[in-house]
Amino acid sequence: MKSPHIFKKIIQYFLQGLIILAPIAITIYAVTALFNFIDNILPSLIGYFSPDLLGTDANGNPKKIPGLGFILVTVIVVLVGYISSSFIVSKLVDLFDKVLERTPGIKLIYSTIKDFFEAFAGNKRKFDKSVLVAIETTDVWQIGFITQEDLHEFGLKEFVAVYVPQSYAFTGRLYFVKPDRVRVLTDISSAEAMKFAISGGVTTIDDDDSKKN
Repeated sequence: MKSPHIFKKIIQYFLQGLIILAPIAITIYAVTALFNFIDNILPSLIGYFSPDLLGTDANGNPKKIPGLGFILVTVIVVLVGYISSSFIVSKLVDLFDKVLERTPGIKLIYSTIKDFFEAFAGNKRKFDKSVLVAIETTDVWQIGFITQEDLHEFGLKEFVAVYVPQSYAFTGRLYFVKPDRVRVLTDISSAEAMKFAISGGVTTIDDDDSKKN
């Protein structure tokens, strides 16, 4: 009679442990994978252009000092950001930017990646106006972000572009809707709205972060 009860307890403890360990393990894995990816960039480049600079290991691969590549890549990125703020360098960057954006083939890849990063962190951030949008019916709402308020290029003068993220994925859909089907969210930050949408609504809204918006 006690065996089913013990088995049930074991399952309960297993699930409880899984709930605690899974987010920690996945976070550590993601951070470690990102760290290793960045850390391997510089040694790989040095090994390609100057194989004798760092030397090779027993397998013939360039020697690697853990953490050195990550630090150097981070320093280079910071320096590029700092230097690009100067007037002369910023003009050169703009010129190089225009060349890439007008080069056939490269234009599509470069402009898409550039717009994607600027949408999150650049001066042209797009995911900073969170809204509720009714797509299929006026009684069902989805969390979205207004990315364009002028769509005259598409022949839609009374529409706005709303990006709707999907739960548990970094993908989403773009909709053109009329402003009367959109409600701007003023009580929560855009970051909290994005987190709530991606988590499928299971995360809680941080009141402190919401008040900062």
